[in-house]
Amino acid sequence: MLADARLAALTAQLAGLAHVQRLRIHTRLPVVLPSRVDEGLLGWLGTLPWPAVIVLHTNHPREIDEAVAHACARLRGAGALLLNQSVLLAGVNDSAGILAELSRTLFGVGVLPYYLHLLDRVRGTAHLEVTEAAACRIAGELAARLPGYLMPRLVRETAGAAAKRPIAFEVPQTSV
Repeated sequence: MLADARLAALTAQLAGLAHVQRLRIHTRLPVVLPSRVDEGLLGWLGTLPWPAVIVLHTNHPREIDEAVAHACARLRGAGALLLNQSVLLAGVNDSAGILAELSRTLFGVGVLPYYLHLLDRVRGTAHLEVTEAAACRIAGELAARLPGYLMPRLVRETAGAAAKRPIAFEVPQTSV
């Protein structure tokens, strides 16, 4: 949402830090406002002294239309690596079929599925929560449908933890 000049000022400050090796940006803007991926933003990306990783937050395949595909193509053309993280939401994307379609659709527009998050427990979201047991079942079914490079990692964010916690799940056996 920041203006291009403000983004440039922030990254100019970061450029002075020798330990910074890449810039990771998490955003829904290319999905909800694909027109934001304009010449100014792309020009700013082209000036960065490090590789850019842009993590989209897309939860359902119906969020991806031609405008989003075009925005993703423009970001990739500017050299950005595009990843996606989704939140597992009851009644929205809590099925292996929808998530498989999401992974395939993302890949079709040049975005690699990265994380599938369990919902953070915050006030007002309980109706969207999928239990960890159900998430493991869904992830197992999803893994049985997708090649490994399209399978997002099932994770949970834990307050105070240094990193996301991966959640192990079983992949159901299929008959040959």
